[in-house]
Amino acid sequence: MKIANRRVVTVGALVAGAVLLVAGPASAHVSVDPQQAPKGGYSTVNFKVPNEKDDASTVKLEVTFPADHPLVSVMPQPVPGWDVKVEKKKLDKPLVSHGEKITEAVSKVTWSGGKVEPGQFQQFPVSMGQLPEDGDQLVFKALQTYDDDDVVRWIEQPRKGEPEPENPAPVLKLTAAQQEETDGSSAGDGKAAEAAAASSDSGTDSDSDTTARVLGVVGIVVGAAGIAYGVLAGRRRA
Repeated sequence: MKIANRRVVTVGALVAGAVLLVAGPASAHVSVDPQQAPKGGYSTVNFKVPNEKDDASTVKLEVTFPADHPLVSVMPQPVPGWDVKVEKKKLDKPLVSHGEKITEAVSKVTWSGGKVEPGQFQQFPVSMGQLPEDGDQLVFKALQTYDDDDVVRWIEQPRKGEPEPENPAPVLKLTAAQQEETDGSSAGDGKAAEAAAASSDSGTDSDSDTTARVLGVVGIVVGAAGIAYGVLAGRRRA
C-alpha cells in the first residue's frame, strides 16, 4: 500500500512539473499593458518585455504597427538607457484628423541600446491614437533580440476559440467608449444637484422674506390697535 502511494505521489509530481514547463514559456511573451482601450480615443500602452533566457539579455525590441488601422499619433516615452527610432510609411489612402489631411503614419518603433537582464522585464510606453472605431482589436507584431543573436518573433495572431499560439503577437482589445458617457452623466448629476441646491437656497430666502413682511404687517396692525385703544380709554375718562 505504501509503495502504491509513493507511485501516485511520484506520478503527480511529474505531471505537475510537466504542466509548469508547458505553462511557463507561454506566459512569458511580449504583451501590452493595459490589454484594452476605448475605441476612438487616445491611450498610453506599455509594451511589456520579459527576458525568457537565463544566459542572455534582451537588447532590442521592434514593434510593427498595424497597416489596416493606421494610427495618426504615435509618441514613445523616453526609456532611460534605451534609444528609440520611429519609422513612418506613406498611406495608400490619406486620413483626415482634426481637419488636417494625414498622408503617412508610424509603421514601426524600435528600441535598442539597453539591456533587459535575465529574470527581469522592461516596459516601453507609447501614447497612441486615434484608436479605430470600426475594429475590435489591434495586433502588433514584435521582434525580441538577445545579445546572443537569437531573435524571437512574436508575430502569430491569436484566434478566438483556438489555443494560444507558441509565439503570440501583442493584442490590444478595443472596447466601447462608455467611460466618457458615465463621466458626463456624473457631471450632469453634479450640475443638477448644484442647481437644486441653488433653487432650494433661493426658495428658503424667498420664504424668509415673506415671513418677515407678514410679521412687519402684523406689528403695524397691533401698534395701530394699541394707539386706538389708548385714545378711546382717554375719552372715556374725560
